[in-house]
Amino acid sequence: MHLSAHQSTWNHGRTGIWFVGARGSVATTATLGLAAIASGLSAPTGCVTAQAPLDDVALPAFADLVVGGHDISDTPLGKKAEQLVEAGMIPYRLLEAVRPQLDAVDADIRPGYDAAHRTGSQAAAAEALAADIVDFRERHGLARVVVVDLASTEPLPAPAPELEDLDLLRAALEDPEREVLPASSVNAYAALLAGAPYAGFTPSASMNLPALHALAAERGVPFAGQDGKTGQTWLRSVLAPAITARGLRVLSWAGSNLLGGGDGATLADPHAVQSKLVSKNRGLQDLTGSTVTPLHIDNVPDLGDIKVAWDHIHVEGFLGSRLTLQTTWSAYDSMLAAPLVLDLARLLALADAAGLSGPVPEMGFFFKDPWGSDVHSFAEQSRVLGVWAHRTSAQADAAQAGVDEP
Repeated sequence: MHLSAHQSTWNHGRTGIWFVGARGSVATTATLGLAAIASGLSAPTGCVTAQAPLDDVALPAFADLVVGGHDISDTPLGKKAEQLVEAGMIPYRLLEAVRPQLDAVDADIRPGYDAAHRTGSQAAAAEALAADIVDFRERHGLARVVVVDLASTEPLPAPAPELEDLDLLRAALEDPEREVLPASSVNAYAALLAGAPYAGFTPSASMNLPALHALAAERGVPFAGQDGKTGQTWLRSVLAPAITARGLRVLSWAGSNLLGGGDGATLADPHAVQSKLVSKNRGLQDLTGSTVTPLHIDNVPDLGDIKVAWDHIHVEGFLGSRLTLQTTWSAYDSMLAAPLVLDLARLLALADAAGLSGPVPEMGFFFKDPWGSDVHSFAEQSRVLGVWAHRTSAQADAAQAGVDEP
């Protein structure tokens, strides 16, 4: 059932998607999938914005999305896609059908921020990254560019005054001897300098620093995050509210992740994995009221891009009776993430057209640890997202017409 009969008239124009980590598995899958959808070779299965109740909201058409990005890897996009074909993720025929589109995107991928090879200040580095985004927007005649961070998970930065205060941050970034921001936050800073809406799809710090929130407000830029909710946490956010709604008490909820590929190698680092564990557990603890939620993430290289997740749920019921539920699932995580990434780009374009700025809490639907929201129940997040999209579409119409919101 559609939530509104409102027919939007805002002119979204062509919209850019700028991937940070543009040659990684998720970005490659999203780029190839977008080309297949836009060419009519594949249906947008898994894209929430293509299904009710969002399919009647005026959003940039898939064919009007143009992809570019930053990456520190120089592996061509087509070669990365071939690796995904060899892993069994993507049919070879589909890759060959859209290879020209991948080659065109590859020509729009620029060298990313690499702290190990930085020369000059972080301010200069961010300005150069922002210039790449602006150049992409202008060369392709885009109405706007949405930046989506898909880079590898990194350790969270230690607390520092510069991360809390925008003026202190600006001054510190000018010092060529200092590494004030982690790479994810340098890219977020660059997005703000370019006036580009931003999505933090990883658990890295990225935009989630008070100084960057202040800059987003100053620049009038909307953003959403954090850490894409693709598989295990999505299922948890469905099951946990159902259990508590029955008046049952969760005693413990233990889980394990097995994964290989680049994510597995990255999360084998005990410092990098901490941010992932925090984001995966916070919502579950809020939903269940239990702090007994041990979670393990293990690198199993032979799994490649396949992720396996297991949960053991122990519940107390009537008269102290016990209930045990176990779940196991396995999937190509990039295939779960890619359609959500395309959804985020379309919805953040709408937020930008409506003149929104700062965190968009209604997009918590897509994230494990949503910025600006304490809502973790998937059913409630779904409802809130639908209401927000229709309301914001009306705001975008009003903004384009130069009148107050109807």
